[in-house]
Amino acid sequence: MDLRLAAKAHTELCATRLVQQSSLWGGVKKRTGWTPKSFDLWLDGESAGDVLILERDLADGMGLAYVPFGPEALPDEERRGEYLRALSAELRPFLREGCAMIRWDLPWESPYAADDDRYDDDGHWLGPPAPRLRELRMNWGADGEALRKSAGDILPPDTMLVDLRAGEDAVLGRMKPKTRYNIRLAARRGVRVRRGGQEDLALWMSLYAQTARRKGIHPHGAEHFSAIFDELGHAEHEKATIRMLLAERDGEPLAAMFMSVSADAASYLYGASSDAGREYMGPYALQWEAMRLARREGCSAYDLFGVPPRPDPGHPMHGLYAFKAGFGGRMLHRQGAWDYAYDPRAYELIAAREATERGYHQP
Repeated sequence: MDLRLAAKAHTELCATRLVQQSSLWGGVKKRTGWTPKSFDLWLDGESAGDVLILERDLADGMGLAYVPFGPEALPDEERRGEYLRALSAELRPFLREGCAMIRWDLPWESPYAADDDRYDDDGHWLGPPAPRLRELRMNWGADGEALRKSAGDILPPDTMLVDLRAGEDAVLGRMKPKTRYNIRLAARRGVRVRRGGQEDLALWMSLYAQTARRKGIHPHGAEHFSAIFDELGHAEHEKATIRMLLAERDGEPLAAMFMSVSADAASYLYGASSDAGREYMGPYALQWEAMRLARREGCSAYDLFGVPPRPDPGHPMHGLYAFKAGFGGRMLHRQGAWDYAYDPRAYELIAAREATERGYHQP
């Protein structure tokens, strides 16, 4: 495998459908303690796009590199492991001393998604096989350091994509009847959606805190969302943007969200809703307005950004699955996060800590 790379500024990243691989995302993460690094890639003499890598220090002099939804270019299935191992090794001289590992949060569709025996009789995804079997497939033919499946995924590997290429009536027509009803109910009950700005950050954080308590999630701090607003508007980020939308009724906030538009794709990133007023269906109004906005800006797809892998009533996030499935998207099962250790002993220590803590980094 002939692999070459060249460093460049993160502001020079090419246009991408994945906002997490954009110059905008690199700037946001730089404001929150990460060091962005970017590289042009060539594979066997052909351009393989570019990649954004984020670095940060951990305790005890260790550090890690993290690649959110990258690299975007997909090699042949049988060469994926070889490609990631080679790319990891080539990147090592460009990373800081003490970097113990690199984590690839892959955007690529799982190779098991094409296997009929990974679905039940109703066509629902059963998930990939055990990590050890996945590692054997990823590392087939490896004669050196192997890739390991991360214990957890940072960015959601399972999502739903809504096709926006048809008209609004067609998009609505693919939704479930209850979802269409709730969208229209929100409008009849006076729910209105408006653009939010940095002046609405305190309102967002209030809704976000309510949602975190209700769902038992570990939230970002206000500095993350402040960094998004601070980074917007820079000329070098014209290929991607992030917007806040707020759903209100009679001036009272019901729900809010952040969405991205990058190249011709849009994505739901963060959502929050009030403990009160849930009968007004604010989240339905928000998602529908986000899709309409994405269509107006020329997007062909809208990523609902994360669902359980199947409709399992026993899953703690089953309600989220039911909500998002109502919008008529198709399922996408990505490969998830994979690790390559530069310092195996330090990597084992990091992995052990991650098993008992919430992790060292967030998307």
